[in-house]
This record gives sequence, structure tokens and C-alpha cells, in this order.
Amino acid sequence: MEAPRIAVLGRGVVPVGDPVLRGDDLGVLHGDGLFETMHLRGGRPWLPDAHLARLRAGAAAVELPLPPEDALVDLLDTVAAGWPAQVEGALRLVCTRGPEGGGPPTVHATLAEVPAAARRARRDGVTVACLPLGVPATARPALDWLPAGVKSTSYAVSAAARRWAARNGVDDVLWLSSDGYVLEGPSANVVWLEGGTVCTVPAGTTGILPGTTCAWLLAHAADLGFAAAERMATPRRLVDADGVWFTSSVRGLVEIRTLDATRLARCPETRRIQALLGHPVG
Repeated sequence: MEAPRIAVLGRGVVPVGDPVLRGDDLGVLHGDGLFETMHLRGGRPWLPDAHLARLRAGAAAVELPLPPEDALVDLLDTVAAGWPAQVEGALRLVCTRGPEGGGPPTVHATLAEVPAAARRARRDGVTVACLPLGVPATARPALDWLPAGVKSTSYAVSAAARRWAARNGVDDVLWLSSDGYVLEGPSANVVWLEGGTVCTVPAGTTGILPGTTCAWLLAHAADLGFAAAERMATPRRLVDADGVWFTSSVRGLVEIRTLDATRLARCPETRRIQALLGHPVG
């Protein structure tokens, strides 16, 4: 296995055991920061411009000052330098607000092999249960004080959902609004095939995270002969769909095999879509 790496802005690559964040960093104390995770293939990050654009949009929403773009790109290049082209990597860029008493943001990047569990999920699919999020589907964008659709380091809710999934014997969860619509997973967008159309939940009206992999897939759906659309859906609609998947940067496209204990039929298009996205399966 390839050893994990860490690089810090202004310091370069550092030993993985060296301190990176101060104890009073607001990213640690309050989860006050943002991050992006990219799939490293052929030694290069996939969709870096889309990830950095989403990071910039999130930073503007939470008023987090970021270093110049070229500094972020240099940091990613530094941590990925010499990574074997044949080894899949999970490349993470983290930007926190910095020390509690004031100071520049803390910026670092990590790189590690894609976990075996992610590769296994691509191949075999996942079991999923719905969890109520407790808010109406369109409530969050209407709250002008609440940044919606940002990839925050404040990850307690996602971690709680993952623990719930483990306790209840499923691989992942799909959040539901209080009015019964599917939203997103803790680290994935939901995508489904319906009558020749690849569909996903509209991020702008629901406040979910606008996924980079999901957006790329919908933009290239025509390459496989599909239309693309953003639609609201209930769990029943997903059960009746021709195929249902989670999409995310590192896992790629993962077929949902069961939803709330209802077994879903295997979709014959799964491998074609995975091939389009370019994440290895096997």
C-alpha cells in the first residue's frame, strides 16, 4: 500500500505524525472550516476546477478567507507529486478559520489510497435506510443566515448518521425531509434512472450539497443516450425507478441494492455509467 501523505501550506510535505493544527484552531473547536475531496487518477485530481469553484463558493458563503488559487493548486500538486499513476487516491483539501485568537486560515492537504470499502461498494452496491432530517425540503435556502450547500468540516450530523447505519445493519443512509422527499446521503448525492432520464435532487431549492460527480454525470448523460433532469422524489419513486445510485467523488457511482429493506432490481446500466465516470470497478 502507498503510505498516506500530508502537506501544509507554507511548509510543504510533512511527516504524517507531525502536528498540523493548533489546539485552539477553530476548525477543531467549532468545526469552522471547509474541505473538498477529489479522486486522484493517473496521479492527477479529477475535476479540480469544479472542486475549487465549490470551495470558493462555500468560502464566500461562510466568509472564510482563502489563499490565492495558485497557492491551493500548488499545495495539491505538492502532496500528489510522485504518487503512482496506477494507484487510486483520495485527495483532500482542508481550510479552517485558524487560531481562536485570530490569524490566517490553516490550509492543508491529505492523500491516501482509496479505501477498500469504497472500491467494494462500487462493485457490490450498498444497503440504505432513510432517516428523517426534520426540516421541509425547501426550508433551508429560505433561511438567509444559514449557508446551504457548503462542504463544512462540521461533520457531527454525518458522523451520527453513519453510527446509526452501523448500529442498524445498513451501509449508508438517505436523508428525508419532513414532508417526505429524499434529499442526500451524508457524503453522497442520490441519482436515479427514470424512463430514460438520469435524475437527481435540485440543490438550489433544497440546500443540499451540489455534487461535482453528480453534476458531471448529468452534463454527460447524453453520451449514454440519456436525458438529464432535476426532480423531487419520494422513497416510493426511487423504489419504482429503473436504477438508483449514490454518487460521490471517491466512491464514484454506487448502486443502492436495498432501500428501507425493499430490495431493488439490479440496473443493467450501472456498469456503463461507471465506465463513463472512469472509477475502476473490480
